[in-house]
Amino acid sequence: MSIRDELVEMGRKARQASRALARLSSRVKDDALRAMADGLEEARAELQAANRRDLEAAERAGLSKAMIDRLTLSDGVIASMAQGLREVAAQNDPVGEVVRMWKRPNGLLVGKQRIPLGVIGIIYESRPNVTADAAGLCLKAGNAVVLRGGSEAIHSNRAIAAVLERAAAAAGVPEGAIQVVGVTDRQAVLEMLQLDEYIDLIIPRGGEGLIRFVTDNSRIPVIKHFKGVCHVFVDASADLDTAERIVLNAKCQRPGVCNALETLLVHRDVAEAFLPRVGASLGEAGVEIRGCPQTRRWIPEAREATEDDWHAEYLDLILAVRVVDGLDAAIDHIDRYSSLHTEAIVTRDYANAQRFVREVNSSVVAVNASTRFSDGQQLGLGAEIGISTTKLHAFGPMGVVDLTTTKFVIFGEGQVREG
Repeated sequence: MSIRDELVEMGRKARQASRALARLSSRVKDDALRAMADGLEEARAELQAANRRDLEAAERAGLSKAMIDRLTLSDGVIASMAQGLREVAAQNDPVGEVVRMWKRPNGLLVGKQRIPLGVIGIIYESRPNVTADAAGLCLKAGNAVVLRGGSEAIHSNRAIAAVLERAAAAAGVPEGAIQVVGVTDRQAVLEMLQLDEYIDLIIPRGGEGLIRFVTDNSRIPVIKHFKGVCHVFVDASADLDTAERIVLNAKCQRPGVCNALETLLVHRDVAEAFLPRVGASLGEAGVEIRGCPQTRRWIPEAREATEDDWHAEYLDLILAVRVVDGLDAAIDHIDRYSSLHTEAIVTRDYANAQRFVREVNSSVVAVNASTRFSDGQQLGLGAEIGISTTKLHAFGPMGVVDLTTTKFVIFGEGQVREG
């Protein structure tokens, strides 16, 4: 069977499964999700054995520490995958919900009801936990899913998918609801992106190169998230202890993820007080600072920032720092360089906080909190399918509800149109 024939067959099975999934009761879906969570925990040794094969290959290939971190199925990652599935099971089922209803002058009742999208294709790199997160969210929302992970995680993804498929089938989920593309050839991605007859939406998760490749080659609508150039602005009124804690957390806790801080903006009035202390703390954490001339005055060891640094998603222990004249300048900088992912302000000025929230149009805007909270689980969505930085049809971290759409329903008593 050719790669195209294999992908077409997967698409056909997924489409058939999606019709059955749309009718599945909440109880069956939730029982399946809990069984899938139990299965992951029970198969921990099996999953980690498969993961070791991927990690050994990654080390031989010279992948970066950030990539290897994303690839690793630690005990904590497996426990988090299972917990995410249980949290999704505990959420209300969005399918069938009537989100709005109104009465027309002719007596018709018109409403909008949530329905599944149908079949969702997920194309992702490195992180094998996406296999469980995506499968769980799609199942809860009544969608079939076709998963195509990166070749660097092929053994991990196959092992996770096998556990999920067994548990879901035993709970009454139709065959074809969860499928993993087992072909590592890049041609499989191109063929998958042509299956608009079977797949309703593509969600890519990975680096900017992957997402642009998917966007450029897909005949299917794509949820885009090119990169995460996240900013923190330390206002003149900020509590500097709070600001330092937020900056260190946002940059250093896990620098290789898309919600990590990449550019720090500091109000001119607090630069002298704040930059030397935060520079010392960042230096102790191993962070390389690239700063504007004013920044380098207060952090002499900082390298000179270039125009490219303001655009950069480092995904590493590197931070661009700029001193700005005030809130207007900070918002202007964010407007020019932001990737619409996540921005934060540290301030004790209520009016400035409200202006920042109102005028910064990224998908997540935080006041006195780390950018690292831009995450589906942290925001209470359970597992996260991804983050959209385009405004159609979702914006920001995407949970179960974002994997549905709405249809109009009309209730009448024999009315006919006369005009």
